Formats: sequence, C-alpha cells, structure tokens
Amino acid sequence: MTEQKILIVESNTPDLISNGYRPAADYFITTFGALDEPVTCSVTRPYEAAFKVEELEGIDGVVFTGSSVDWSCDSKQAAPLRNTMLHAFKNGVPVWGSCNGLHLAGVVLGGSVGASPNGIEVGVSREIRKTGAGKKHAMLAGREDIYAMPCIHLDEIKRLPLDAFILAENDHSPVQAFGYSSGDVDFWGTQYHPECTALTIAEELKLSSKHVVNKAALVNDLKWSHDDPIAAERLGTTCKELQLSVRTSELRNWLKHIKVKKPH
Repeated sequence: MTEQKILIVESNTPDLISNGYRPAADYFITTFGALDEPVTCSVTRPYEAAFKVEELEGIDGVVFTGSSVDWSCDSKQAAPLRNTMLHAFKNGVPVWGSCNGLHLAGVVLGGSVGASPNGIEVGVSREIRKTGAGKKHAMLAGREDIYAMPCIHLDEIKRLPLDAFILAENDHSPVQAFGYSSGDVDFWGTQYHPECTALTIAEELKLSSKHVVNKAALVNDLKWSHDDPIAAERLGTTCKELQLSVRTSELRNWLKHIKVKKPH
C-alpha cells in the first residue's frame, strides 16, 4: 500500500503545552497510527515558528487540529494559523479541520465564527444529523443518518463561506460539519473530534477553566463510556459509537479521498 504523507498543524501554543495541555497533533498521530492506511505524519508549529511553504513539499494532505486557546480563530493571535491554511489552499493540498480547524476554514474562506448562543458543547455532540448533502458526501459514508461524537467547543460557524456546503448539523449548532470544493481548495471538516476518544475529552475538560454544569459527573461518564453502556447512554451515545472503527469514520474516508487525489 502506498504511504500517505500528512502534515499536522499544531494549534495549541507552546505556553498551553507547557502548562499541561497535550499537543493536539498527538491525537491525530495516535489515531492515524491505529488505522489500516499507512500514514507518515510530520508536525508544523506556527505558534512557535513562521510556517514555510517548503513544508508542503511531498505532502498529500494537511490537518488543522483543535485548539484550547482562549481566542477565536478570527483574532489577531490566530494569524499564524490562518496564514498556514492559506498556503495549503493556494498550493492545492487537501485540508482536514477538526473543531478550531473547521472554524479556521470558515474564516479563511470568507465566513465568520462566534460564540454559540447555546454555550459550550462538551463531552458528546448529541443527535448530529446528516443534511441532504451529507447523505451523499464521501466524508460521511458509512455513518448513520443520526449519530453522536466526542466534542468540546464554545465557538461555532456563524456565516458559512460562499460555495461551502453543510454536511451535518444538530440542535446545538447549525454547522457540525462542512465541505468546500472550489478552485484549488479541497476542504473537509467537523466541529466534533473524530481523532479524540471520550477519555481524551475528559482529560481536556479537567484542564479547562470554562464553566461546565456537573463537570465531575461528566468527566466520570466520559472516562468510562467506552465500555460502560449506562455511562455512554447518559452522554447521549453508545459504546459502539465510541469504538475506533466507528469514531474515526470521517478520517478514514478523508484518507481514501486524498489517496484518490494523489498524483501518480
């Protein structure tokens, strides 16, 4: 099998990581390593050093991770990430975005983001619904029409970029996933985290300063939900949905997608 080369854009700052947050790139490295597709990952850190376009040489796809920073992706502080994404788009490299990566694409492509009026969505994103476009799109192939996924976010897409298409939604946020394919830009992304386990979200939540109702109980359910059907049910999901083979559906579909696009 042909090995795919993925560049992961670390979206946590050095300060966050030094204060105990795990590098967000690690979640993708671990997840890609557990899948059947042979993948080699490299990491770029725009918050540490300016991105160089030479880093895209030989790269089949670029991943923009989630982030635990306090600012929105349209802020001055996030300029290094926006600049990196612009380089990826201008060079025609397929891009994946999770959570902050999705919001970032929304801004870079001409849309807008802002805090959800429903507050933080954390633990599991419940009752995500495929849209009409989502039912036909390769990103959600194999997904049930209604599903749940690990998540943690406050911001959401407020205005979708022109030519973008919503693939999934729920009652908390009208854009849980979107795609964009126009000109050189090839983007897929989700507001939820297919690269993260429920336990991952629990660990992130323990570090977060954001107010969450019944935080201790939520952390405990996340900790055990992979194997405990009652804990999973309280979160609005099932143990099956949290297993690697189901949870990573979108990422496995993206790897297949970029393999087809890869020059031969």
